[in-house]
Amino acid sequence: MRSLFSGTTAEKLAQLRAGLRHAFAVQPENQPLAVEDVQLLERIADVIVNRRMTAPATMFLESMGPMNFLGCQALHFLTPILDCAFNTKEVEQVARLLERRDTVTRLIAIIETKSAPQGAVAQ
Repeated sequence: MRSLFSGTTAEKLAQLRAGLRHAFAVQPENQPLAVEDVQLLERIADVIVNRRMTAPATMFLESMGPMNFLGCQALHFLTPILDCAFNTKEVEQVARLLERRDTVTRLIAIIETKSAPQGAVAQ
Protein backbone atom coordinates (compact mmCIF):
# COMPACT_ATOMS: atom_id res chain seq x y z
CA MET A 1 0.00 0.00 0.00
CA ARG A 2 1.32 3.37 -1.01
CA SER A 3 1.62 5.94 1.73
CA LEU A 4 0.14 9.39 1.30
CA PHE A 5 3.43 10.90 2.41
CA SER A 6 5.68 9.10 -0.09
CA GLY A 7 6.71 10.77 -3.37
CA THR A 8 7.23 14.36 -4.30
CA THR A 9 4.91 17.21 -3.64
CA ALA A 10 4.02 17.47 -7.33
CA GLU A 11 2.94 13.81 -7.39
CA LYS A 12 0.81 14.30 -4.29
CA LEU A 13 -0.82 17.38 -5.79
CA ALA A 14 -1.52 15.54 -9.05
CA GLN A 15 -3.14 12.65 -7.15
CA LEU A 16 -5.25 15.03 -5.10
CA ARG A 17 -6.33 16.93 -8.21
CA ALA A 18 -7.26 13.69 -9.99
CA GLY A 19 -9.25 12.52 -6.98
CA LEU A 20 -11.22 15.76 -6.72
CA ARG A 21 -11.75 16.33 -10.44
CA HIS A 22 -15.40 15.27 -10.42
CA ALA A 23 -16.17 15.77 -6.74
CA PHE A 24 -18.51 18.69 -7.35
CA ALA A 25 -19.87 17.75 -10.77
CA VAL A 26 -23.56 18.45 -11.38
CA GLN A 27 -25.91 17.48 -14.16
CA PRO A 28 -26.05 19.80 -17.16
CA GLU A 29 -28.94 22.24 -17.29
CA ASN A 30 -31.88 22.21 -19.68
CA GLN A 31 -32.38 18.47 -19.78
CA PRO A 32 -36.04 17.59 -20.22
CA LEU A 33 -38.02 16.79 -17.09
CA ALA A 34 -40.13 13.67 -16.75
CA VAL A 35 -43.91 14.07 -17.05
CA GLU A 36 -44.36 13.34 -13.33
CA ASP A 37 -41.82 16.02 -12.44
CA VAL A 38 -43.59 18.65 -14.55
CA GLN A 39 -46.92 17.68 -13.00
CA LEU A 40 -45.47 18.08 -9.50
CA LEU A 41 -44.07 21.51 -10.34
CA GLU A 42 -47.46 22.49 -11.80
CA ARG A 43 -49.22 21.41 -8.58
CA ILE A 44 -46.76 23.38 -6.45
CA ALA A 45 -47.26 26.44 -8.66
CA ASP A 46 -51.05 26.07 -8.45
CA VAL A 47 -50.95 26.03 -4.65
CA ILE A 48 -48.75 29.12 -4.56
CA VAL A 49 -50.89 31.05 -7.04
CA ASN A 50 -54.20 30.00 -5.41
CA ARG A 51 -52.98 31.26 -2.04
CA ARG A 52 -51.83 34.52 -3.69
CA MET A 53 -48.26 34.01 -2.53
CA THR A 54 -46.68 34.61 -5.94
CA ALA A 55 -44.45 37.56 -5.00
CA PRO A 56 -43.10 36.14 -1.70
CA ALA A 57 -42.59 32.69 -3.21
CA THR A 58 -40.76 34.11 -6.22
CA MET A 59 -38.55 36.28 -4.03
CA PHE A 60 -37.79 33.34 -1.73
CA LEU A 61 -37.02 30.97 -4.62
CA GLU A 62 -34.76 33.49 -6.36
CA SER A 63 -32.84 34.26 -3.17
CA MET A 64 -32.45 30.61 -2.20
CA GLY A 65 -31.76 29.34 -5.72
CA PRO A 66 -28.00 28.93 -5.30
CA MET A 67 -28.56 26.77 -2.22
CA ASN A 68 -31.05 24.35 -3.78
CA PHE A 69 -28.60 21.45 -3.53
CA LEU A 70 -28.27 21.97 0.23
CA GLY A 71 -32.07 21.94 0.47
CA CYS A 72 -32.09 18.70 -1.47
CA GLN A 73 -29.67 17.10 0.96
CA ALA A 74 -31.73 18.33 3.92
CA LEU A 75 -34.85 16.75 2.38
CA HIS A 76 -33.03 13.45 1.93
CA PHE A 77 -31.96 13.62 5.58
CA LEU A 78 -35.43 14.56 6.88
CA THR A 79 -37.45 12.14 4.72
CA PRO A 80 -38.13 9.69 7.60
CA ILE A 81 -39.50 12.52 9.73
CA LEU A 82 -41.46 14.16 6.92
CA ASP A 83 -43.03 10.78 6.16
CA CYS A 84 -45.50 11.43 9.00
CA ALA A 85 -46.98 14.53 7.32
CA PHE A 86 -46.22 14.18 3.60
CA ASN A 87 -46.20 11.54 0.90
CA THR A 88 -42.73 9.96 0.93
CA LYS A 89 -42.69 9.52 -2.84
CA GLU A 90 -43.34 13.22 -3.40
CA VAL A 91 -40.72 14.29 -0.84
CA GLU A 92 -38.13 12.12 -2.59
CA GLN A 93 -39.26 13.48 -5.96
CA VAL A 94 -38.83 17.08 -4.77
CA ALA A 95 -35.41 16.23 -3.35
CA ARG A 96 -34.40 14.66 -6.66
CA LEU A 97 -35.67 17.72 -8.54
CA LEU A 98 -33.71 20.09 -6.30
CA GLU A 99 -30.51 18.30 -7.27
CA ARG A 100 -30.90 19.96 -10.67
CA ARG A 101 -29.86 23.60 -10.85
CA ASP A 102 -32.52 24.61 -13.35
CA THR A 103 -35.53 23.36 -11.37
CA VAL A 104 -35.91 26.54 -9.34
CA THR A 105 -35.90 28.75 -12.45
CA ARG A 106 -38.43 26.46 -14.12
CA LEU A 107 -40.70 26.62 -11.07
CA ILE A 108 -40.45 30.43 -11.01
CA ALA A 109 -41.38 30.55 -14.70
CA ILE A 110 -44.40 28.30 -14.12
CA ILE A 111 -45.54 30.42 -11.15
CA GLU A 112 -45.22 33.63 -13.15
CA THR A 113 -47.11 32.13 -16.09
CA LYS A 114 -49.97 30.95 -13.88
CA SER A 115 -50.19 34.23 -11.99
CA ALA A 116 -50.25 36.46 -15.08
CA PRO A 117 -53.71 37.92 -15.69
CA GLN A 118 -55.59 36.39 -18.60
CA GLY A 119 -55.23 38.47 -21.75
CA ALA A 120 -52.47 40.64 -20.29
CA VAL A 121 -50.30 42.37 -22.86
CA ALA A 122 -46.67 43.28 -22.18
CA GLN A 123 -46.03 47.03 -22.43
